[in-house]
Amino acid sequence: MKNENKIKLFLVDDDAVFLKSLEIEFLQHADFIIETFTTGELCMENLSHGPDVIILDYHLDGTDKNAINGIESLDRIRTFNPDIPVVMLSSQDKIEVAINCMHHRAFDYVVKSETAFVRLQKIITTIFRYKKMEKELSWYMERM
Repeated sequence: MKNENKIKLFLVDDDAVFLKSLEIEFLQHADFIIETFTTGELCMENLSHGPDVIILDYHLDGTDKNAINGIESLDRIRTFNPDIPVVMLSSQDKIEVAINCMHHRAFDYVVKSETAFVRLQKIITTIFRYKKMEKELSWYMERM
C-alpha cells in the first residue's frame, strides 16, 4: 500500500512502555504510519506532518514535570487545526475527566486498560466512516 493511502497516527504518551506497546499493537493489526512522542510539545512541533488522528495521554508529566498536560496539548492542537480528531487516553476512570476532555473538544475518551487498544481501533474506524460520509455529502451538495 502506498504511504498516501495509509492513516497517519500520532501517539503521545509519557509512559514509554505503554507508548511502545500501543505502537506495536497498531503496527501488527493495521497498516498505519505512526509517529510517537513523549510530550505534548514534541507533538506540537510535528503537527505539520499532517496526522489523521492523534491519541493523546491526559497527564503527560511523567518524564518532564514542566511538560504541558494533555488538555493543554489538546487545546493547542485545536488552535492549530480543529479538524484533527484527538482521542484522549488516561488511566483515570473518572467521569469528570472524560467530561473535561469532551468539553475541550476531544473526539473520544478511552481509559487505559486491557481493552484500550480494541476501543481505539473501533474509534479510528468510526472517525474514518464519518470522514467518508462527509466527503460523500460534500460531493453530493456540490452537484445540487
